[in-house]
Amino acid sequence: MPRLTEFVSALRSLSFMDAFNPYADRCPVYDKHDAPSRRTATLLAMLKAASEREVDSVWIGRDLGYRGGRRTGLALTDDVHIALHAQRWGIAMYRPTKGQAMAERTAAVIWSVLDQIEAPVFLWNVFPLHPHEAGEPFSNRAHNARERAAGEDILAELIALIAPKRIVAIGNDAAKSATRISPNVEAIQVRHPSYGGQSEFLAQMQSLYRYRTYTLL
Repeated sequence: MPRLTEFVSALRSLSFMDAFNPYADRCPVYDKHDAPSRRTATLLAMLKAASEREVDSVWIGRDLGYRGGRRTGLALTDDVHIALHAQRWGIAMYRPTKGQAMAERTAAVIWSVLDQIEAPVFLWNVFPLHPHEAGEPFSNRAHNARERAAGEDILAELIALIAPKRIVAIGNDAAKSATRISPNVEAIQVRHPSYGGQSEFLAQMQSLYRYRTYTLL
């Protein structure tokens, strides 16, 4: 548990220009008053649960998005799927945001697959914060080289903590980082479901996990 606490503390201490840290920062528009502490507590509980189980895989995306992880503090997870994510690890979580639940397209596709997989899967990103354009907090941008380096350090520690059997890298950026930080763990690259890649992503995941059917959204 001390290592997990240290991991979360390191994550909370990350700070970059034009990047929202959901474990330390509070959105003045959508967050409840205790949102950062809620997101931090949930992540710590999830890490503890994962460290006590045999994790099949870590799925790695690129960054938190403004409609998803910025709000939930959970990679590849939006408001709509936050309860399902918590249930997979046997914990409870309540939305840290207020107002109408917001959906994210990528999260919907990811969870259409997770709904059909029983194996323990941990979700993460190369850069575990939400990078946005200057002056536009509700936008998305790709992380830069400095942010990637910090994210890869955190990712390497995560892999050491939960020891997954394999890594599923969603997209080119995730695949490059997975190869750099964890050469001894099998890394499988799949297409990112955005920008016309949804059908290929679903077909690849069906082949990888061998579930019987899937539904195109």
